[in-house]
Amino acid sequence: MYLNKTRVNGSIAFVTGGGKGIGLATAEALAEAGARVVISGQDEAALLAATEKLKRDGYDVRYALLDITQSEACTEVSERINRDIGPVNILIANAGIAWPDTPAEEMPDSTWNRVIDVNLNGTFWTCRAFGKHMLSRNKGAIVIVGSISGLISNKPQRQVQYNASKAALHHLTKSLAGEWATRNVRVNCVAPGYVNTTMSNINFLDPTYSVPWMAGTPMNRMVEPEEVASANLFLASPASSGMTGTVLTIDGGYTIW
Repeated sequence: MYLNKTRVNGSIAFVTGGGKGIGLATAEALAEAGARVVISGQDEAALLAATEKLKRDGYDVRYALLDITQSEACTEVSERINRDIGPVNILIANAGIAWPDTPAEEMPDSTWNRVIDVNLNGTFWTCRAFGKHMLSRNKGAIVIVGSISGLISNKPQRQVQYNASKAALHHLTKSLAGEWATRNVRVNCVAPGYVNTTMSNINFLDPTYSVPWMAGTPMNRMVEPEEVASANLFLASPASSGMTGTVLTIDGGYTIW
């Protein structure tokens, strides 16, 4: 009974930023649990490689090019996927960017706007586009990928633009969850810490960052993408049917101190 609740057999899942890192691991987790998966992003080569890999493993996966900062594109892709492939009842809003270590007093408008545009606006456009279809069917699960940076102000990097965008995603989660709960569309969020992906590893190679990061992490290691993917699967599956508006932290203990 309980093991079956982690299955998503017959579901169609859409994963933004699905060509690598957390998105790719999540696509694999959902596919292994029985979903048909569509991954999206702007790097077609990465999407194609990811799709081919997952297909070789026997999974039903395809990809769609999407720039989530374009609201019309989010709407068009959602309409097309729901029409041509089937009703999408799982959305993993994972796509995001980090642009760390920019002192706030020197922050160019372009840097602030770019991070907010991808992380906040793009996530909302995606949730709105796919959420409309879920609401029309009274069925759906959305998982937004936030960050511990939405809970704390990280150090030593200066990244007010990133922190603000992720804090906004946590509140977006709660706001959408409250609006859509009675129509059976659940919205939850994961807040990863420092994850072993390209985004974090660029700075992890520099002890200026890695030493304080690990000194503040009780488990003394980075989180693996598969560990975040497991949480995404849980929140997308019937196993979490009583949860909505939750922000689930996956950080090796970083935020407990």
